[in-house]
Amino acid sequence: MNVVTQPSPDLTAVKGRQQIVWSSGNYAEIGVTLQITGERLAEALDVMPGDRVLDVAAGNGNMTLAAARRYCNVVSTDYVGAWLRNGMQRAEAEKLSVAFREADAEDLPFEDASFDIVTSTFGVMFTANQDAAASELARVCRSGGKIGMANWTPEGFIGDVFRTIGSHVKPPAGVRSPMEWSNPDRLRELLGSNASKIEIEKKNFVFRFQSPQQWIDLWKVAYGPMLKAFEAVGPSGAAALESELAALGAAWSRTSEAMIVPAEYAEVIVHRA
Repeated sequence: MNVVTQPSPDLTAVKGRQQIVWSSGNYAEIGVTLQITGERLAEALDVMPGDRVLDVAAGNGNMTLAAARRYCNVVSTDYVGAWLRNGMQRAEAEKLSVAFREADAEDLPFEDASFDIVTSTFGVMFTANQDAAASELARVCRSGGKIGMANWTPEGFIGDVFRTIGSHVKPPAGVRSPMEWSNPDRLRELLGSNASKIEIEKKNFVFRFQSPQQWIDLWKVAYGPMLKAFEAVGPSGAAALESELAALGAAWSRTSEAMIVPAEYAEVIVHRA
């Protein structure tokens, strides 16, 4: 019997396409609403004044700001320069001292064991090469330090959003799902060899919109993956995609008077061996 093997994906090419996706729209409009997840993560990590903190794939800086507010020495990184500028503006508005540096999560420009705490909120989980990103998180964190992440789960609302988008626009073949970063077995594969302990706690972030339509109207121009999905399906497919997303928002909402959606994520604390 002939066995058909699938070619390995070109992860460099996938990353290049992902960067284009994430650079589109205006993620800051959405990211800023998630600030509470950074505050929760900072508390779960029990950060201390003076800790050296690296925020990886920081977006517009939710965890960056949370650590800086607690008098940590923070370096905020992302491979989308516009997001770093958003974070910089937020830090300047609060008179917080933060270093910002454009950097690839899969190839961080820092020495081994440079940081006490390494973090990412809904960022590193979207890297094309998960193994490379996990290796870098562990490499730059000192022994005895902590790696903290907030990652969406496949069972939650955002998992459903990506499945809905994926039913209209197929994701790259052979690339692992970003939602695997909430799976205990996968986390052990990625980080277990560098960890003395991995703690995972499921939490909810509650999205609040006036209606499913308001959510879609915002995200399809501001959230890169949704914006690019609507571009990909074109005018002929937009109505079907919008209809499915609207039904999803209504189904997940805990009230019909607005769109109030608890979205599950995994708060992950890795104790570096």
